[in-house]
Parts: sequence; C-alpha cells; structure tokens
Amino acid sequence: MTCVNVVSQIQESQILDGRSLRVLFVSHTYIVGLNQGKLNAIAETGVVDVGLLVPAKWDAPQWNKQLELETPYPAIQAYATRIWFGGRAGAYFYSPLAVLKAIRDFRPDIIQVEQEVFSLSAFEIALFAKLFGKPLVLFGWENMARQLSPFRQWIRQFVFNTTQLILAGNHEGAEIMKQWGFKKPIEVMPQMGVDTTVFAPPSPKSATAKLTIGFVGRLSHHKGIDLLIEAACILRDRGYDFQITLCGSGSDEATFKGTVNQYSLNDQFVWRGGVRHDEVPQEMAQFDVLVLPSRTIETWKEQFGHVLIEAMAMGIPVVGSTCGEIPNVVGHPDLVFPEGDASALAKVLERLICEPEWRQQAGQHSLDRVHQYYTHERIAQRLIQLWQQILKPKDNQGVYQLEPYSTSEAKGHI
Repeated sequence: MTCVNVVSQIQESQILDGRSLRVLFVSHTYIVGLNQGKLNAIAETGVVDVGLLVPAKWDAPQWNKQLELETPYPAIQAYATRIWFGGRAGAYFYSPLAVLKAIRDFRPDIIQVEQEVFSLSAFEIALFAKLFGKPLVLFGWENMARQLSPFRQWIRQFVFNTTQLILAGNHEGAEIMKQWGFKKPIEVMPQMGVDTTVFAPPSPKSATAKLTIGFVGRLSHHKGIDLLIEAACILRDRGYDFQITLCGSGSDEATFKGTVNQYSLNDQFVWRGGVRHDEVPQEMAQFDVLVLPSRTIETWKEQFGHVLIEAMAMGIPVVGSTCGEIPNVVGHPDLVFPEGDASALAKVLERLICEPEWRQQAGQHSLDRVHQYYTHERIAQRLIQLWQQILKPKDNQGVYQLEPYSTSEAKGHI
C-alpha cells in the first residue's frame, strides 16, 4: 500500500472531522536527530501532526558522553524537559509538570510511549493517558521472559490495562507480551526504519577486487566476533582470498586481536575502530557482505539488528545467526546459520565467494525486503493505519476495535 493510499483512507474516514491526527511520541530514543527520521516521515504525510516529549539531555555511559536534544526536523514539535535518573532506561521518569504541559499544549489524539512495559516512564505516561482519556500505544523491545519484582509486575499490569495496542520490536517480544497476559492487539515492527536517502546502493565495485566481509557493532563476545574469526580460518585454509573489516570497539577487542594474531590472520583483518553513525554508509559502501553473528547469552539476545536493514538498503547481502530476531529480519533461510556454528557461517560465506550470481541475487533480496518492510516511510504507513483503527468507535466493553494484522508479515522467505 502506498502512502497516498493510506492518506486517502484517513481523509475518507472523517474520524477527526477533516483535521490532522495529532500523535504525541514519548521516548528518550529521539534525543538523537538521526533517530527522528520515522517521525519526520509521519509528519511529511501531511495528515498527522507529530509532537515529541523527550529529555533535554541523556547520559550515555556506553559512549562516555552526555547527549543533548537535536532538532533537525522543524515539522516535529518537540517538548524537551528534564528527567530524573537519566541514562537508566527502566528507571528514569519525566517532570510531571512537563508531561502535563505537553499534553495540554499539543492536545494529542493518541499518545505513543516507546519504552518497556515495566519501566517507570511507561507507567508515568500511562497514568497521564488514563487521566486525560487518551488512547495509549506502547512500543517495546523486550524479548526475554525476565523475572520481574512484584513492583515491576504491578507497573506492567497497570500499563497493560491502560494500553490499547502494543508494538513489539520482534516476534519473540510479541509472544512474551501474550505470556505476560496482554490480551489486546499486538503488532510486530521495529521502532524505526532506515533512511534510504542516506543508506543507498553505492557505485559498483571492481569485479577483480577481493571479497570484503563487513561487521558493524560492538566488539564483544555476545556479538560473535570469535565465530567470524573461526570462519576466517576455515576460508583461509581453503585458499580463498577475502578481507574482513570490523567497524566498532568494545570490551573484548584486545582478546579478538590476540586471537587473530595467534591464527596468523592479520592480513585478512582490518580494524576500523569505532565509527560515527554518519560515517557508517561510507564504511558499508566498501562491503560485499555484512555479517551479524550474534549469540544468545543469559541476559541478552538480538532484539532486531538495525545494522542489517542499513546494509540491506544499500543492496548488500546480509548473513546472520539464528539469535533472536535476526532470521526474521534477514528473511532468507540460506543466509542464516545456527548461532555458535562457525563452520556453518563459513559455508554461507564460501557460497557467496564462489557464486557471484547468487551473491547478486542476495543483494537484490536485501533491497526488495527493506523497501517492503523497513523504510521510514513503510513504518510510517503501518503506524497511520493502526492509529486510524484505534480511533474507530469502541465496542460495548469499551475496547477499541482493531482489525487483525498478521504479526508474521515480515517472516516471508524468497
């Protein structure tokens, strides 16, 4: 469905008597301007006014810095405010006066909070949504059935009772919401898509150049860099010519470099270090393949793998493990290997090296899939459709009537 079709549907429904739908987003994620692309895509439809309640500052200990709100898109009406316990995603909350001011000033038809269902900020916004009688939509990434304290369980239940729709960032997360007792509609989609004007196919590389296998992310055990090193050993011993470029840094970087040296793989590995997000497209343009070999650990599994859709938007074949949501994002069984299995990873990479035509087909699959499911515009279209349904009349039990939407839509394979 095109954006024009969605806009036409909303205009024809006359739910809001001809005026624009007003949606207030609440999330610390959007303090970074680059992350606001989805919000801008929604605003650019011309049928939705977008408000944003966001921290003015956010502590980012993983980068050893404090972020300040960026406002690159004038169509987004931002309400920046102070928060308590900044940098702690599950524990921070907003100034209640700021929340009150944003709701009274922006007058939203729907409030969408993008935070885990057991977080203090989700509870705070759910409370205000209940007080003002505003439909509440919640987005969350949680994909592990954590044991919550009684206090967190109480918060979760209050948010469940107040929320009309949950947007789960992955399929396992949707199942966990059901297991935890949420009985209203659940949709599966990522928090944000990808900007295809920034992540666009590069100029073709020389046909004689060696295959470049890329990785972008943290250099840590749970990201499976050791598997990539083992796969490189296998490929090297079979006589293949390739290069592995690692963009990122992390706690296990020195260990990985030592392993590469031990296996005499220094000629095959290039260490680019940490790169800014605005530099990622330039780095990816040098890749023939991107690999995300993540593994599940006790406290974490891959919730989505946003780097996958960035590479896919550039027409780059992506290879991923079976960890978390990765297989559903990749959407091609021949490009997925069992997590922890370096031999299986080497087998996929070997085929990509030996079969240029199949590698080209895999790159086209990437492009087709990202435009079908993962652009900012596509995410915006799906959200508008869902909001439209939320604003339909309630049934006699006071429940908003949403039409069913398949949570497995993006699981298809080629």
